Amino acid sequence: MIFGAHILFYSTDPELDRTFFRDVLGFRSVDVGQGWLIFALPPAEAAIHPSDAEFSQHHAGQRLAGAVLYLMCEDLHAYMAELRAKNVQCTEAQTANWGISTTIPLPSGAAIGLYQPAHPTALNLKSKVAESP
Repeated sequence: MIFGAHILFYSTDPELDRTFFRDVLGFRSVDVGQGWLIFALPPAEAAIHPSDAEFSQHHAGQRLAGAVLYLMCEDLHAYMAELRAKNVQCTEAQTANWGISTTIPLPSGAAIGLYQPAHPTALNLKSKVAESP
């Protein structure tokens, strides 16, 4: 039975990005050895988007699906202000029919998305997988 999901972030400076997730974003973590942190994340949902190019990693000779992370918040502008107070400068907020979004720069130079959804979310739904015996 599937009981969770594990998201992999590839970073050119994993130590700095781990510190950012722990100290700036405030995610709790478990140290599995030698400073390798695995973070608890907020509830999640997944959406399948079309792609016009290969965007993936490979494992055991198989092409794994590419993914992009967007953290979700209730008030984007308020959270951007909290991040600014921690010396994190997000990109300018953009409005679309699905919500308001920005990106959060990571110390490694990569970024993750952040948005305030304007659409219904699946966060309170239980998956059928989790319900199966």
